[in-house]
Amino acid sequence: MRTDLADRIVDAMLPDVPFDGWSERAFRRAVAAEGLAPAEARRALPRGALDAALRFHERGDELMVERLRAEDLEPMRYRDRVAHAVRVRLEIAGAHPEAVRRGATLLALPVHAGEGLRAGWRTADAIWEALGDRSDDVNWYTKRATLQGVYAATLLFWLGDHSEGHRDTWSFLDRRIDDVMRIEKAKAQVRASPALSRLFAGPAALLAKVRAPGRMPRGDLPGYWAPPAAPPTAEAAPEAAATPSVAPASPIPPRPAD
Repeated sequence: MRTDLADRIVDAMLPDVPFDGWSERAFRRAVAAEGLAPAEARRALPRGALDAALRFHERGDELMVERLRAEDLEPMRYRDRVAHAVRVRLEIAGAHPEAVRRGATLLALPVHAGEGLRAGWRTADAIWEALGDRSDDVNWYTKRATLQGVYAATLLFWLGDHSEGHRDTWSFLDRRIDDVMRIEKAKAQVRASPALSRLFAGPAALLAKVRAPGRMPRGDLPGYWAPPAAPPTAEAAPEAAATPSVAPASPIPPRPAD
């Protein structure tokens, strides 16, 4: 329900975003156009325009995951699957390029830089999850960190690309994926070298202890929401009423004699 309301506000904002950006002015206009009370809109998007921009980005991730899961990616090489996923995400962004541009500008501001990094990390995480990544060690972090960098660089290139069919963007993306593959090749060479493997044995042992975090549900921004606990049944009500709500105070020890 809360997400549905947030999406209504985002959709109402989109015609104004190319002109006013993801601003409070555009947010208030969208709220009024939908006939919502300001308090009701703030329940769905507590930080107003900022949360609307983040919800717009998150919705693009959700559409990307739906498309990737509906496709047969098995014949592709793994590097081609990653490149394809990034391309799908940018093609979805292409439905509202000015809204994406305005969102990138907003999230590049120092005050919102943390939110921008978090949004990019979630995009990278969504891609790896959709591709079936099962890493549970330090690779969980390195995969997402490198892909986040690839996606951010490609997005910025895409925003300024005027080539036919964005062919220059897709060439840029392929070069960035090749750069990542060279890093992986170098790591494999280090592991295969007796001298280098002994040299990095200490750091490797420490990194081997790193584990991926527990999986969290993808909840509404800015936090996660859980339904309230069910009220007590009629049978449990008398017992609950008889239970004191405040724990008895601990006895005060006697004061020692002078």
